[in-house]
Amino acid sequence: MNKLQINPTQTFNAPLLFYIICSTQIGVGVHGFQSVIYQEAKQDAWISIIISFVAAHLVVFVIFKTMNLYEQNDLYGVNLDLFGKYLGNFINIIYIVYCGLAFFAVIKNYTDVINIWVFPSLSPSFITITLLITVIYAFTGGLRVIIGVCFFSFFLSLWILIILLFPLDYTNINYLLPVLDNDFISILKGAYLMTFTMVGFEIINTMYPYVKEKNKAQKYVHMGLLFTLAIYLFVMFITLTFFSEGQLEKTIWATLSLFSIVRLPFLERIELITVCFWMLIILPNLCFYVWSAYRGIRRIIKITDKKFILIFSLLIYIGSLLVKTRAEINTFNNYLGNVAFYIVFVYPFFLYFIAFLKKRIFKREAIRE
Repeated sequence: MNKLQINPTQTFNAPLLFYIICSTQIGVGVHGFQSVIYQEAKQDAWISIIISFVAAHLVVFVIFKTMNLYEQNDLYGVNLDLFGKYLGNFINIIYIVYCGLAFFAVIKNYTDVINIWVFPSLSPSFITITLLITVIYAFTGGLRVIIGVCFFSFFLSLWILIILLFPLDYTNINYLLPVLDNDFISILKGAYLMTFTMVGFEIINTMYPYVKEKNKAQKYVHMGLLFTLAIYLFVMFITLTFFSEGQLEKTIWATLSLFSIVRLPFLERIELITVCFWMLIILPNLCFYVWSAYRGIRRIIKITDKKFILIFSLLIYIGSLLVKTRAEINTFNNYLGNVAFYIVFVYPFFLYFIAFLKKRIFKREAIRE
């Protein structure tokens, strides 16, 4: 088995997984996930969110069952052990590409939001380069620096939830009724469309070997999922009771629209502050995805972290020049959501089945000998 060599200076305590999961699940998708789910589930969209997170808890349970069979290895090592050098590396390349595409989606969506809401005349390339330089600086600091960014991002962002309490004065609880008025298939479709917004927790596939107290890791991951579920439900309930049916279907960024109605005595357009501050929220998303991709590349070729991040950033920048319009971004998001569903929600079950089967066969052979 191709075991992962862990540097003790890169390990971290299990409770930090709570902040990692929260930070990786809350990103650019929060800006406008409501209208996407509402198109299918209508006023029962909050039920779709609950179903999607129940599925996430099941996936996490299966991921940990698999990783417990490989104490000192990550997803890339498990693939190599189960499928061999060539097929294993092929599957690893697919996961590396997925991490790169997820990184690109986050940075491109945020750039578009900045351009439309704050700086319409600012070059998208300038925003992209600025974000990439920030990611390079954090990435080269190592895993603990990335986790530190994640930790501070969590606490420094909590004030945004308080801002969302202001629209409560204009809400109508009757917009939530009647409950379960839509068919279950539509609610399930809404849960499926939540995929792009809620992915990020799959980072535990590559981070598990670096956790010190592995017996406590799963508990904190589930706690992180519950916290993000509470946030998404909170945002969705406010959105459903604030917007009417026709308004929500036509609103691209519902959360940012909620911010725009807030007026404070000392600050009129608070949505400008939140959009700019959101860079601190998406930074952990970007750092963890590029770190995960780097761990996979290291399994295939020997490359330094500095050389990798420069090549990776160049590819992302080139890609950002090819995808320009909002329609193209939405198309990319839809394709990524479909791919992410199979990689994040389907593949872990298949992987655990193969790993369990192999361990059971080896165990029987050992008993016979």
